[in-house]
Amino acid sequence: MRIDKAEVIVTSPDRNFVTLKLTTDDGLTGLGDATLNGRELAVVAYLEEHVVPLLLGRDAHRIEDTWQFLYRSAYWRRGPVTMAAIAAVDTALWDIKGKATGMPVYQLLGGASREGLLAYGHASGKELPELFDSIRSYQEQGYQAIRVQTGVPGLKSIYGIASNATYEANSGVRYDYEPAQRGDLPSLEDWDTRSYLRHLPTVFEAVRSEFGPEVPLLHDGHHRMSPIQAARLGKSLEPFDLFWLEDCTPAENQEALRLVRQHTTTPLAIGEIFNSVWDYQQIIREQLIDYVRSAVTHTGGISHLKKVLDYAAQYQIKSGMHGPTDISPVGMAAQMHLSLAIHNFGILEYMKHGEKTNEVFRQSFTWTDGMLHPGNEPGLGVELDADAAGRYPYQRAYLPFNRLADGTVHDW
Repeated sequence: MRIDKAEVIVTSPDRNFVTLKLTTDDGLTGLGDATLNGRELAVVAYLEEHVVPLLLGRDAHRIEDTWQFLYRSAYWRRGPVTMAAIAAVDTALWDIKGKATGMPVYQLLGGASREGLLAYGHASGKELPELFDSIRSYQEQGYQAIRVQTGVPGLKSIYGIASNATYEANSGVRYDYEPAQRGDLPSLEDWDTRSYLRHLPTVFEAVRSEFGPEVPLLHDGHHRMSPIQAARLGKSLEPFDLFWLEDCTPAENQEALRLVRQHTTTPLAIGEIFNSVWDYQQIIREQLIDYVRSAVTHTGGISHLKKVLDYAAQYQIKSGMHGPTDISPVGMAAQMHLSLAIHNFGILEYMKHGEKTNEVFRQSFTWTDGMLHPGNEPGLGVELDADAAGRYPYQRAYLPFNRLADGTVHDW
């Protein structure tokens, strides 16, 4: 079974998505997500110029060989663009193999290790009453675990607070937070770490008082703290029993996690901007984290992320895959299949896509009582409606950036 056709499809229903569609000589198709938020066309160019010509005529069943060929033959290895492109190919080939065998992808990965997948949603609010309403809304939708982000006194904006929240006209259901803003320039946000460190423990104290000790609560620091600041925050949050503190320090400085680990027992999660097993070697081996945050879409596909997680399992480190709205339904389905199969699953981030996105991508996965399941259709269980995709052309969009009060650019 040979790859006969490879198409790169760019569409922007609720936001930009890049999808690779492979077609075999016997008519089977496979989809792979290659979306890199804010840099989508870089991956499109890489795929069209450097990957698609290499795929035509290749044996679609040789998934590992194709992965190694695309990775090693390029010489310039790793990096977000390369690994997103390889991820799309890898995921599409798993989709094809599932359809060829008549089985869902999770069966090809060893079968289900659990009945469903615990997922968390993103509650936010500039003030506590708004935050409490958001938490209740997610609980009413069935979410058992909640990420908590809130405004900081004196700041105009903060990560995780939607300035562009929209609502479905008929149901009134809020679309989840989408930070990428369409336009020619990125938007500016402000930041003050000291105010944040003083305020956040009071927020979790109030949330625990209102919602009790049993709700799994998460928080994302989004790489904004120095090592000693992150250590202070982790220590101050210990009384509130967080499920995890995510991305507390810049991901490039992995040594920082050792200092944080020495000062707090709050569980740590990191990895959404990592893209290979080599990014994780030290922090997994030294057990500096508790959860791997990488997404299938950004980490070389199902094949490579499974290697990362198999390595992590030796150290009792669990998965917590990145799953906001910049991961398309194709990417989310791939993550669900992998999460269902691995032994060391922890939790899955799940932000519901908007109505237009669901029009473009038909999905078989289900959401029941706060648990996700990828469904049992052959392959990934997602199909792309080309006509619908064509109605939503690409629109340039950027993630925001931060400046401190004195004008210094800071990590967003």
